[in-house]
Amino acid sequence: MSKESGNEKTPPVVSFVAGGVAGAVEAACTYPFEFAKTRAQLLASPAHPLPKNPYSIILQVARTDGFRALYAGCTALVAGSVLKDSIRFLSFDLIKSAFADAETGTMTPLRNLGAGMMSGVVASLCAVTPSERVKTALIDDAREGGKRFGGSLVQAVAVTWREGGVRGMYRGVEGTTLKQASATAFRMGSYNILRDWEQKRGVQQGTAINFANGAVAGTVTTYATQPFDAVKTRCQSATGASAVDAVKSIWAEAGVRGFWRGTVMRLSRTVMSGGILFTVYERTAGLLRKVVKG
Repeated sequence: MSKESGNEKTPPVVSFVAGGVAGAVEAACTYPFEFAKTRAQLLASPAHPLPKNPYSIILQVARTDGFRALYAGCTALVAGSVLKDSIRFLSFDLIKSAFADAETGTMTPLRNLGAGMMSGVVASLCAVTPSERVKTALIDDAREGGKRFGGSLVQAVAVTWREGGVRGMYRGVEGTTLKQASATAFRMGSYNILRDWEQKRGVQQGTAINFANGAVAGTVTTYATQPFDAVKTRCQSATGASAVDAVKSIWAEAGVRGFWRGTVMRLSRTVMSGGILFTVYERTAGLLRKVVKG
């Protein structure tokens, strides 16, 4: 995705490695907001009332359970993010090369969105669904005192696999794939649309511009895909639920507004994550490109 000059293509190994590094940094830096968002979306209980403000949830959990509790499920997300973003950036660049104009190497906005959608499907099936399933189950279990998994990633994977096998690991695949297809289309697509527009007008690409473009892309993505995220999270709780049951329960609890529950919490993360992800990717890709070229 990154360009050194003109329409020069990024080598596949650079896309893959830079994407993984960017995904790991972004996930680790913004995880407490992901934790707060996930808790807000899971079934509430009278014994565990949660405030609507993400910062309040973070402070509440830190006070009652300690700072380390905010990172319950983080290992699963970071591991999944490394693989997810490696695959996502690699597949996006490969698909983008196939979609680009043969003479100019440029992409229309619609083709940018299409390339993002296809790379999102690939990432969901290869990495996102199982890692999100385990991460969400760990957060849900931590809310109940860690009775099933004891905060252990290995235990969570083992129990989930023993109880459901491949189907258990891929519970919520429909919602996750819909979310990833739409999220990657908007995130990768809008970022590249912004960057292409700027480059045509001679705007110099640097850290501040990369971060700002990524933050805008994260904001657009959040509002456009929040319903899919709400359904996905409910499906992947510790006890699990089908996509149909998740939709029904969300509708019964809060109607249409329920599908956008956790938007502010997710937005708190995605604005920063978009900026961090693309900034780290562009910087890492720039360094790796020099290494690959020797």
